[in-house]
Amino acid sequence: MEENRGSALALLPIGVFLVIFLGAGIITGDFYAMPAIVAFLVALFVAFLQDRKHSFNEKIHIIAQGVGDDNIITMCLIFLAAGAFSGAVTAAGGAASTVNLGLSVLPAGVAVPGLFIIGCFISVSMGTSMGTIGALAPIAVQISEKTGFSMAICIGAVMCGAMFGDNLSMISDTTIAAVKTQGCEMKDKFRENFLIVLPAAILTVVIFFFLTRHARFDLASMDLDYNILQVLPYLVVLVGALIGINVFLVLVGGTVLSLAVGVGTGTIVPAQMFQMVAEGPDGTGGIMGMYDITVISIVVACIVALVREMGGIHFILAFIRKGIRGKRGGELGIAALALLVDLCTANNTVAIVMAGPIAREISEEYQIAPRRSASLLDMFTSVGQGLIPYGAQLLLAAGFTELTPFQIIPYCIYPILMAISGVVFILFIKNKDPREKSGN
Repeated sequence: MEENRGSALALLPIGVFLVIFLGAGIITGDFYAMPAIVAFLVALFVAFLQDRKHSFNEKIHIIAQGVGDDNIITMCLIFLAAGAFSGAVTAAGGAASTVNLGLSVLPAGVAVPGLFIIGCFISVSMGTSMGTIGALAPIAVQISEKTGFSMAICIGAVMCGAMFGDNLSMISDTTIAAVKTQGCEMKDKFRENFLIVLPAAILTVVIFFFLTRHARFDLASMDLDYNILQVLPYLVVLVGALIGINVFLVLVGGTVLSLAVGVGTGTIVPAQMFQMVAEGPDGTGGIMGMYDITVISIVVACIVALVREMGGIHFILAFIRKGIRGKRGGELGIAALALLVDLCTANNTVAIVMAGPIAREISEEYQIAPRRSASLLDMFTSVGQGLIPYGAQLLLAAGFTELTPFQIIPYCIYPILMAISGVVFILFIKNKDPREKSGN
């Protein structure tokens, strides 16, 4: 029987992380001045000092058990596999061809809503909001110049499309983290999540259409060459993941296919194949591009293990229980937790890794289906990430123009509607947990 009723003081390491991370950003004006991994290591050091009930070796054993959890190990391996696929398919020309293919079928007069739709497809296929923004933002600049519509609304459409796939993609690090921390299948989370965000996506298209319905855009002046073979790996990975093929097999298969396509089309030199897998075409992607989030996940697992041992998780659960009633209250609690942690960390993957263990205990306490809790975690961290002016996505999008993030935020329509849609589903759409059938 659990005797530990929880301790607020046990949350000190997390508080230290937030103070260091946010403090450095506020003082310097740059929320990326303090690398997250450094702040987390300081927090881990604090946790070691704070726990005086266990010897050093015992604390090492506690964090080793936390890191050795099946979900943590699986998540880290999937991060690396996703990085390998991303590096290979980008080097093969898949990103450029996918963008150009989408623009080539774009009807005249719907340039801005078309940017959103193309962004949705690319981000779901690529699994990265940053990659989507990097690929589409220059196109959005051209569309703005040719149509006369404000740069903010065009870049806003790209932001919306990027956050759609960041939340849904099978190979997104946020999806991987949400699924593995909540213990559900990717295809189940995708189906659940898709039904919740579909109304928001449709409304976003409609709103962009009415805002820009008088636009006319001539594609003939742009170079939109593409090769359908280079798009094929994205489609294979997307379809394979949706029909339930093991994610490792899907990602490895997609990586091999990308390398074959790259060599066959001449975009990858055979001697550089493995370098593309490791580093990507720009030297910062591929497997190496996943190192940071993989190491952060390991360190966060260490911190969570010690915080749990000291009663911090029990304290949070007790606090949440006081303010919520029933399953809907539990779901609102998970949504609020995810959004709050993302606002503090400015990184939705890190936020999911931090909030995931707590969300899982809430879902078990209130019999919330794992696919539902995973969807809520992913959705509401993406809501925060798509709206905070100090987030990497908005900073990157603004970097392609002379705009500030604050000028783009009013047109980040999809994250706002995604939050509304999520709350509506929580309040009015029941979601039965299979565990209820057995009365557990």
